[in-house]
Amino acid sequence: MLVGLLRASHLATLEQVVDLVGEHAVSAGLTEVLIYLADLQHTVLRLLTGEEQNDGEDASQKVAELRVDATLAGRAFQEVRILTGTGTGGADDERSGKGVGGVRRWWVPLLDGTERLGVLRISAETGTDAQIQDNMRDLASLVALLLVDKRPSSDSYARLVRTRPMHVAAEMQWTLMPPLTFADHRVTVVAALEPAYQVGGDAFDYALAGDVVHLGIFDAMGHDVSAGLSANLAVAACRNSRRQGAGLAMTSEAIEQILIAEFGQGTRFVTAILADLNIRTGVLSWVNRGHHPPVVIRGGRWVTTLECPPAHPMGLDLGLEVTTCRKQLEAGDRVVFYSDGIIEARNAAGQEFGLNRFVDFIVRRTADGLSAPETLRRLVRGVLDYHNGHLQDDATVLLVEWRGDAHERLRL
Repeated sequence: MLVGLLRASHLATLEQVVDLVGEHAVSAGLTEVLIYLADLQHTVLRLLTGEEQNDGEDASQKVAELRVDATLAGRAFQEVRILTGTGTGGADDERSGKGVGGVRRWWVPLLDGTERLGVLRISAETGTDAQIQDNMRDLASLVALLLVDKRPSSDSYARLVRTRPMHVAAEMQWTLMPPLTFADHRVTVVAALEPAYQVGGDAFDYALAGDVVHLGIFDAMGHDVSAGLSANLAVAACRNSRRQGAGLAMTSEAIEQILIAEFGQGTRFVTAILADLNIRTGVLSWVNRGHHPPVVIRGGRWVTTLECPPAHPMGLDLGLEVTTCRKQLEAGDRVVFYSDGIIEARNAAGQEFGLNRFVDFIVRRTADGLSAPETLRRLVRGVLDYHNGHLQDDATVLLVEWRGDAHERLRL
């Protein structure tokens, strides 16, 4: 199954992958394979259709969209585990067992590493549960790799995972930034960004180089296309400088010079936290360019705020010294970076969401045993609900968890 699918996929388009998966899955006893992709905000799962849909299944059994918070498919996505039921994945399909004709349907998370892409719906008629699940895991792993490979060159993928029109500034930001989730055995990095379709000046960045994870959160002045241009330029300048070996302070100064050269002194400015985490030792280094300080959550408690003498926002050229600060983390620590849109979001009564509510939400969801990606997904839902579904400012969270030698269940 895997070899045949891999060989057939090299010249296939995204749409052709759907039919190839169905064709080759049969050889492992897996039938009626459907691919559902999560939308940009992880609220719904949407059916990816191929060029030919002629497998004979009744159209009523191919639900085009499933809610993440109200379906068995959504539970599989949230909890990153294989679930089985007899229906199409709706809220009433929580029962297990064989469906019509002895066919059993399974919902299998699609993961690229630890980035949640969606789920597969798979039917299987023969074999033990253990054999079936092993085959499904292998198929899901390869399908996820194929989807990520086709994604950059496919407008179909971008259209499918959007539930509304996107602003030009947001188009730039999402193209610029890395995936929302990354993890290896020592570190997890997770991000969330709202309003997803109208974000202007917020951005995040991360990258791994040897034993160091480079981290950055940026907030450009304004909420328009110009703010998006400023944030894009800041992130690009950051990457350019650090890839030439510059340290945090020098990188922030390089960003400032680029912004001034492009827009003029004081015309456009960007606040930021730039940080490096040594994932071998757990030492976190950072500089603060006029941004809210990060917080550290340890053992289910907010233990400290990472205060560091802030320099001026990049682009103002006020001559303030850029100080590099350091903190030794403990295994299991979560460091949370955020922009002001998260804590300053107001409800109808004018009350801010606030830093205490923000940190308490993360602490409580962690205590519930939720993974970091699912915690941030629910946090964003909570912030939006608090603000009646509409934010006046960009709201960004970047969470990094250093595990040391510990392991977290993040993959099947």
